[in-house]
Amino acid sequence: MRIGIDCHVLEKRKSGVGVARYLMKLLNCWSRKSGIEFFLYFKDRIISGNFLSSSDFLSSPVFIKKIAKNPFNIKSLALYYNFSLPIAVMRDKIDVLFLPFYMRPFFCWVPTVNVIHDISYVSHSNWFRLRYRLPLKLLTKRAIKKSFALVVSSKYTKDEIIKFYDVRENKIFPILLAADEKFNSQKNIDKIEEVKRKYNLNKNYLFYTGSIFSRRHVLELIKAFEKLLDNGLDYQFLISGDDLTCPAQNIIQIINNINKKYSNAIIKVDYVHEDDLLYIYQGAELFVWPSEYEGFGLPPLEAMACGTPVLSTKKTSLAEVLGDYPIWVENPSDIGEIKDKMIKVLKDENLRNEMITQGLICARQFSWQKTAEETLRILISYAK
Repeated sequence: MRIGIDCHVLEKRKSGVGVARYLMKLLNCWSRKSGIEFFLYFKDRIISGNFLSSSDFLSSPVFIKKIAKNPFNIKSLALYYNFSLPIAVMRDKIDVLFLPFYMRPFFCWVPTVNVIHDISYVSHSNWFRLRYRLPLKLLTKRAIKKSFALVVSSKYTKDEIIKFYDVRENKIFPILLAADEKFNSQKNIDKIEEVKRKYNLNKNYLFYTGSIFSRRHVLELIKAFEKLLDNGLDYQFLISGDDLTCPAQNIIQIINNINKKYSNAIIKVDYVHEDDLLYIYQGAELFVWPSEYEGFGLPPLEAMACGTPVLSTKKTSLAEVLGDYPIWVENPSDIGEIKDKMIKVLKDENLRNEMITQGLICARQFSWQKTAEETLRILISYAK
């Protein structure tokens, strides 16, 4: 059997983020699967596992890596999706094409299985800039209608797709994600201190990672953290992710203003390297993620697996992820509530221990191996 996979999202420098991270985990599990040929299609360059992490899983013999090259070296994602990729798939006689990034080619002569991570671009279109919102609305709608099957990462997203699109319920398969096995609570103190120095962390710190969308209330987090400092607590705050807020919230300017008041209190980076992430999670006093909308919400689960207390919400899919957790933010727009609950978690040792215990129990309920097996079963069942 030949399974084609669109892998263009792995070519970016920050390929440990979002959809790329999701695809990395699946490929890592499938790299040990015999009896199937996986054709990995790239747009501009073939990358190796070492580019992504310390494990070169992409060197597995089950993977056949190819560039679906655009004619005349035209740098166009639309041309790649709608011409180069389907032509390559047809030439290689692929049985089913796996598309992990919302979109589907306009013309494709093999069955396709699409991953739809969420449909916030429809349910909350005001959160998106026009240049992102329009392609998502147009292209994802076509993918939802034309693909043989849809994979989603929560029951919440399945229910939303049924609500907004006229789609058969049995076409949509909720498959929960998981924290990678490398995320654990066995702390290497020397390594944690080494990574802290790398990111200029010299105090106890809070951590946020992920694209900075308005729905994740990072602005409110920053303002709540400033109030925490005003209350005399001596911490730093590491924020990792690109600012994609809409309307723009000028996150960097606000951070700079706070750092003039409290030197080096907030450290903003675009990206924490995949190999450093375990130690950053483990070293944090608190992981903060007050999101009001997620298709799943992987970072809180990763933090829990590392034995780090998490302050999040139970909105949308996060209720499926967090389970029976002892504390959460009820109103992520309320800076005062976020500040009070940050302080409570940081000061209440009994609560911290309860959060750590519950978080570890929660994280153990999810498995990437199970996610990969269930996804592969769907691909096989829809192969021509």
